[in-house]
Amino acid sequence: MPSRHVDADDLQRTRDSFARQPAMATLGVTIVEVAPGRVVLAMAHRPELTQQHGFVHAGMLATALDSACGYAAYTLMPPGAGVLTIEFKINLLAPARGPMLRFEGEVTKAGRTISVVDGRAYQHAAGSDERKLVATMNATVMTVTGRDDVRH
Repeated sequence: MPSRHVDADDLQRTRDSFARQPAMATLGVTIVEVAPGRVVLAMAHRPELTQQHGFVHAGMLATALDSACGYAAYTLMPPGAGVLTIEFKINLLAPARGPMLRFEGEVTKAGRTISVVDGRAYQHAAGSDERKLVATMNATVMTVTGRDDVRH
């Protein structure tokens, strides 16, 4: 799947970029796994992230899945490049009750300019291998180079 060789520096660059993202810190999202073309994020269910019924708000799920997909694509980008999502579709399959949520992004098609990434959100109990799929996402991500306002 990778369109170029991905090494440890590329994966660390992905972790460093994620650490600079205030939105993920606000939501309490952490990076769990980084591999070529794949990123896994995690988030705990918290009352301030819910809608009126106590489920994690769809917007919060979409935000975390978007980051998982974007960073999965970013792992395959050349040094100095950034990524921006240009489109996504989310399917909400079940109420997100938690207590833990896992967001997986995996590149389906890596391109020089446009990449397609699939995302999945699961809920599970802490320390449990049993999980339930709560949302899916299909995202289109654009490679960005030569722009000072898109940091890498």
